Amino acid sequence: MKISEFFKGIKGELKHVNWPTRNEALLFTAIVIVIAFAIAYYLGFFDFIFSLALERIV
Repeated sequence: MKISEFFKGIKGELKHVNWPTRNEALLFTAIVIVIAFAIAYYLGFFDFIFSLALERIV
């Protein structure tokens, strides 16, 4: 198979992709950021609690 045929195939397949709209992309990005901050807060909270408990034990 030639490299030019390979890239033509890629171009043809990309036409079948259902790309998200701008608003969908912004919404999904915002959701990912909010979830990332929530998980960071959750893990940070438990890290703080376990650090306090370890200080009291030691």
